[in-house]
Amino acid sequence: MFPIRDHNPSERTPYVTYALIILNIAMFLITAPWAGGATGLWDRLALYPVAIMHGEWLWGLVTHMFLHAGIMHIAGNMLFLWVFGDNLEDQMGHLGFLVFYLACGLAAAAGQIAIDPMSTIPMVGASGAIAGVMGGYLLLFPRARVDVIAIIIIIIKRFTIPAWVLLAVWFGIQIVSSAAGADQGVAYMAHIAGFIAGIVLAVPLFLRRGGTAFWNRTQGRPPHPPIQYTRSRIPLVRR
Repeated sequence: MFPIRDHNPSERTPYVTYALIILNIAMFLITAPWAGGATGLWDRLALYPVAIMHGEWLWGLVTHMFLHAGIMHIAGNMLFLWVFGDNLEDQMGHLGFLVFYLACGLAAAAGQIAIDPMSTIPMVGASGAIAGVMGGYLLLFPRARVDVIAIIIIIIKRFTIPAWVLLAVWFGIQIVSSAAGADQGVAYMAHIAGFIAGIVLAVPLFLRRGGTAFWNRTQGRPPHPPIQYTRSRIPLVRR
C-alpha cells in the first residue's frame, strides 16, 4: 500500500521539493554501479556511525540523505516526498522547508547513531528526512484526503483515506519492525526519529497558524480548494 497523490496539491510551485527530487535522482545516477557510477563516491559520502563517534567523515550527516541503495529505495522515497512535500513547503516557505527537511534528516541520523554508535554499516537514504516531512504533514493536515494504491498479489485497487490513517499506520509499522528486529538493512530508528522530529519542528508553525483553530478553519486539510481529478483507470474500492 502506497500513496500516489493527495487531493490538495500546492497552489504555489514547490521549487525546493522539485530540487530535492532532482538532486536525489542525479546522485543516484552518478553513484549507481549499473550505470558505471562512482561507487567510491557513494562509499565516501555515506554515513558511518562509528566514524561520526570518532569525529571523522562528519559530512556524512548531510550527504547520506542524497544517496540510495537501489531503484526501489529511491523510487519509494521520492514518491513520498512528491506527495507530502509540496503543501509543507507552501506553509513554511522555500527556505524554511529546506531547513526543516535537513533538520529532520539530522535528527533521523542522530536517532540511528544513538542505538548503535559503533556500527560500521553505511547508512544512506532520504527516508529519515522524508519521515520528518510526513510527521509535519500529519500535524498540519491530518484529514487531508490521500489516494492510496493497494496491491494484493495481482489485484490492484485504489481508495481514498485520511492522511492521518496512512501516516499512523506507516509509523506503527516502523515501531513494530524496529522492536521485532525486522530487516537489519532498514534504519527503522532513523524513520522513527525523523517522524517525531518532523512533528516537533512543525509545532511552532502550527501554533502560529492558530493551533486547533487552524484545523477548524481548514477541516484539517491544506487551506485551498481540492483539485478535481479525471477518472482513473484503476478501479475504485466501493464502500
